[in-house]
Amino acid sequence: MIMVMGSIPEEVDIAIIGGGVGGYVAAIRAAELGKSVTLVEKEKLGGHCLNYACIPSKTLINIADILYEARNSQKLGINGNGISVDAKAMYDWRMGVSKKLEDGVGFLCKSNGVEVIKAQGTLLSSNRLQLTNGEELDFKKAIIATGSEPASLKGFDFGGNILDYKQALMLDRIPKSMVIIGAGYVAVEIGTLYAKLGCEVHIIARSDVLSKFDKDAVDILKKKMTQFGIKVHAGAEPVSHDSESVKLSNGEMVNAEIIVVAIGLKPYTDVLGIENTKVKQDKKGFIMVDNTLKTDDDNILAIGDVIGEPMLAHKAMRQGVIAAEVASGMKSGYDNIVVPAVIFSDPEVAIAGNITGEGLTITKFPMTAIGRAIAIGKEEGFVKIACDGEGIVKGIEIVGNNASSMIAEAALAIEMGAVAEDIADTIHPHPTFSEAVQEAAEAALGRPVHFFYGKKTGGIK
Repeated sequence: MIMVMGSIPEEVDIAIIGGGVGGYVAAIRAAELGKSVTLVEKEKLGGHCLNYACIPSKTLINIADILYEARNSQKLGINGNGISVDAKAMYDWRMGVSKKLEDGVGFLCKSNGVEVIKAQGTLLSSNRLQLTNGEELDFKKAIIATGSEPASLKGFDFGGNILDYKQALMLDRIPKSMVIIGAGYVAVEIGTLYAKLGCEVHIIARSDVLSKFDKDAVDILKKKMTQFGIKVHAGAEPVSHDSESVKLSNGEMVNAEIIVVAIGLKPYTDVLGIENTKVKQDKKGFIMVDNTLKTDDDNILAIGDVIGEPMLAHKAMRQGVIAAEVASGMKSGYDNIVVPAVIFSDPEVAIAGNITGEGLTITKFPMTAIGRAIAIGKEEGFVKIACDGEGIVKGIEIVGNNASSMIAEAALAIEMGAVAEDIADTIHPHPTFSEAVQEAAEAALGRPVHFFYGKKTGGIK
């Protein structure tokens, strides 16, 4: 689109503000439905997920896992003495992966006829955008998909050796020591990967690591984190810092060549011009929407992190599809029952639905009884399945190798209203970790095979 200053703005059917995973998915889906679409992104296509968060962290976690396994597989007959890591080559690979995916998104947008403009978009009204390239854009419908940004901590402002999670995943060197302020899944993932690379890691937890997660899962993770050399300072808060250390509220001084602030995310709504529309925000700044992802402004929808928890990429993708369909006039709605969540820790933790609650029967099956787990020396973990009185699956938690992939079966089961028997009677390939899900369902029915629960097993009646 070529505009002349002062000319009448071009009008498109749908303008999308933010080219992250939610935004570009919405753009492609709207284009598939025959709408003229303009996608406005101020930085890189794919947003934080592809360039700064999800993909980079999993890329680096994989590298760290390979290095750690190579150095610590003596029980398997592998002697990994002398193996080292080239931090610069690791950085180049990490950047290359993001670039390849970013280019892929650009290709998909172009192939689907989506116009991409690199600029910041500010809403001037309920049907017009001001772009930082000097242009204005009129739209019939707009979708806000600007995501979130790292929250800051007073006294630990970003700059110097104080980094946010994005910067921590862009280091071209391995620091000697790192303090991570915050104890959620980001802290666990970053802490584990750097510890495996040989960095001294301290996690500062106001209460404890992953305090909102299932204790059985957390206990396993904490044991492994100790094995990796990670020191968790539970019940402590950072008080002050210098270029080499952080002082804690309990009086401890911990080494800190790098300080990573990972205390959460806040919605990115700065300079969006929301005040020029009828869009409303809650007290935390998240944009308020209904079950069709419409805001209080008839012309504007919003998706992803900017509308609140759970702040996960796959939720944004699903909402991108729905928002595009609604903006295109279809009778769609965001009515998903469950959004699976994964911690890419060691071992991985994944959960879909509820594993606690009144009227639920919880059955736990250990990975120690899975042949595949024993074969590769990855026996930590379990599968928990929660069913109601009629045997309907309400939640599944998986702790173990490949949990991130296995949880998709759980999400599908819950969305379909499956009962435990549906999972138990489905043939799962052997030998795989996925058998643990089937075995947990078998046990829930009172017919366990590969683990002895006692003579009075019980099960769902």
